Amino acid sequence: MPNDIRKGIKAEEQRSSSLRGGIEAIVRADHGDPFAILGMHQDGPDAPVEVRVFIPGARRVWVVDSATGEPAGEAEQVHDEGFFVATLRDRKQRFRYRLRVEYPLTTLEFEDAYRFGNVLGELDIHLLAEGTHLKSYERLGAHPREIDGVPGVAFAVWAPNARRVSVVGDFCDWDGRRLPMRKRVEAGVWEIFVPHAKIGERYKYEIKGAGGDLLPLKSDPYAFMAEMRPLTASVVHGLTKYEWQDQDWVRTRANCADLTAPISIYEVHLGSWARVPEEGNRYLTYGELAERLVPYVKELGFTHIEMLPITEHPFDGSWGYQPIGLYAPTSRHGTPDEFKQFVDACHKAGIGVLLDWVPGHFPTDPHGLGWFDGTHLYEHADPRQGYHQDWNTLIYNFGRTEVQNFLLGNALFWMDQYRLDGLRVDAVASMLYLDYSRKAGEWIPNQFGGRENLESIAFLKRMNELTYGHHQGIMTVAEESTAWPAVSRPVYLGGLGFGYKWNMGWMHDTLQYMSKDPIHRRYHHHHLTFGLLYQFSENFVLPLSHDEVVHGKGSLINKMPGDDWQKFANLRAYYGFMFAHPGKKLLFMGGEFAQWREWSEDRSLDWHLLEEPLHKGLHTLVRDLNRMYRSLKPLHQTDCDPAGFEWIEANDSDNSVLAFLRKEKDDPDHHVVVVCNFTPLPRHDYRVGVSLPGHYAEVLNTDAGEYGGSGVGNGGGVVSEEISWHGRPHSLNLTLPPLGVVVLERKG
Repeated sequence: MPNDIRKGIKAEEQRSSSLRGGIEAIVRADHGDPFAILGMHQDGPDAPVEVRVFIPGARRVWVVDSATGEPAGEAEQVHDEGFFVATLRDRKQRFRYRLRVEYPLTTLEFEDAYRFGNVLGELDIHLLAEGTHLKSYERLGAHPREIDGVPGVAFAVWAPNARRVSVVGDFCDWDGRRLPMRKRVEAGVWEIFVPHAKIGERYKYEIKGAGGDLLPLKSDPYAFMAEMRPLTASVVHGLTKYEWQDQDWVRTRANCADLTAPISIYEVHLGSWARVPEEGNRYLTYGELAERLVPYVKELGFTHIEMLPITEHPFDGSWGYQPIGLYAPTSRHGTPDEFKQFVDACHKAGIGVLLDWVPGHFPTDPHGLGWFDGTHLYEHADPRQGYHQDWNTLIYNFGRTEVQNFLLGNALFWMDQYRLDGLRVDAVASMLYLDYSRKAGEWIPNQFGGRENLESIAFLKRMNELTYGHHQGIMTVAEESTAWPAVSRPVYLGGLGFGYKWNMGWMHDTLQYMSKDPIHRRYHHHHLTFGLLYQFSENFVLPLSHDEVVHGKGSLINKMPGDDWQKFANLRAYYGFMFAHPGKKLLFMGGEFAQWREWSEDRSLDWHLLEEPLHKGLHTLVRDLNRMYRSLKPLHQTDCDPAGFEWIEANDSDNSVLAFLRKEKDDPDHHVVVVCNFTPLPRHDYRVGVSLPGHYAEVLNTDAGEYGGSGVGNGGGVVSEEISWHGRPHSLNLTLPPLGVVVLERKG
């Protein structure tokens, strides 16, 4: 026998042996390169075309020419589990085809997923591998699209260490053998186009680790929609187009985030702001929130709504702070498009929308990011770096470029796709320090031996550079509880780059002061004045947040001492002090009408309280404080500028009285005088020094009768006298209401 014939026979035997091994691997769902086995193949230009398919449960399979609709040949079943091979000896060139499949009860005709080429382009693969794909969400995840005139969904997921990845879902009976994906080894991304998969179908990824272990089904890290808990599947949705009606807002919103702008934030948990008790205590939909929450916030005069995390999360009790679907607005209130309608409604009402964003950690639920491809992919492997002891959560590996890309793209995603106006970044302190809430020996120093998390710091700086660089007029706000310097200073000046920082120290000190019986306040006077020593070191937001009304801390009204009248008077005075104090404002829902009960995510706010006079009076005061704060430039224009604040009287601890001056930047002669009396005694003939003569109108008095107060005040205003006081040439002779704050504007 000639040698060339022997070589041909040997090559055919080797090919057959290799194919048999490949078929066995496909049937076992253990092949890392399914496109090398499945689909249309041709060994050479003169060789016949061969089509290989794996369809469990099929009886017979025909290959159909898509151009003519006629069968090109019937496939032979070569494996009992449902592997078929059609050798089309009269076909010497590849062609577009479909499959006609006979099942025991029906015959179906459909496209073969393995006849389609790559989903991701070379540039996408390069950028994903490099970790610089700022719109990675446009490529990874599930994207409805059309290829070769065939509608379907393109799936792509990063799992570089997996042995095999399959997409499973409604479109394949959740059978992990049916749709194993192609691995793009350059980036560790697996991809497949599934013809005729549709929007609304559920899916997950079935992943076999490098060691051959089958992992729990994983939700898509880039899913744009997810099932309502306790179900955990991702839902095909895609990046749908929406006709936004907020062009006026977007065009002018830069003015609303500026340091000189009035910023008063209503912090809200959408799931418990209000419920529908007559329908099983269900959540409000995004549409209902647009109809009810938006006009409510507008009437109260807040400038922004800050939502506790609405990124999809499995556990209600986490309040959203343990998210799994960072790219999916929670289905508790509706669809992604309905969430866009809610944001649009806010913008049309002139209200900005901030998202509480959680890049610091993620939960350990088996369908989430933890141990994603059988390795510590998103999290650090060492628990001293990758595990939060306090919260039983995992910590992102910020040193991995793909993980940074995932999070940076997410920050931009909410502004790109949902036109959000900023991010409040949760738990920044836990991201900055390697020894955060850890004892000696429980953490690993950085490369220089220090406690600073250099990778996380670099990530936060980059996040701020990107968000501010790509979206004019947005703001980022850090919840940072330590003395880390320059949190709200630009990166180019050595800062972290945030626009604002929560002033946790002010919140702690002032609440501690207000909780004291007035007879003891003289000994704690510094709790109200200390904050001004560092007030202008950062661009501060003064927060009375959800953290102060949970975990047994009680509500704000219940922190106040005295009988009911004094509790309300104290809280009114506290709000007056807060709104007159330098710094942007934040108030958690329920605080505006003094809810008695501690907040719970499981129930609605106690709206019936607004029928009671003291609660209604406080509600009215919050509205008027917002209006005053927004209308008087001295109260907001210099929130972050020391030139706009002067103490008049900071040391009258015996009387628990404070007096200070707020000045407008554009017109320093435009003065607002604020005087606070934190005792239940009215003080008559209390003299306060001022620099300029004139009539000082009493623009707000927290003790006014309409707010539930006693009505003690200054008859609408006072005229200065040429009597030197507090080192100033003029003074005002005032009546200070009990447990009250008066705000006076110089009219000239």
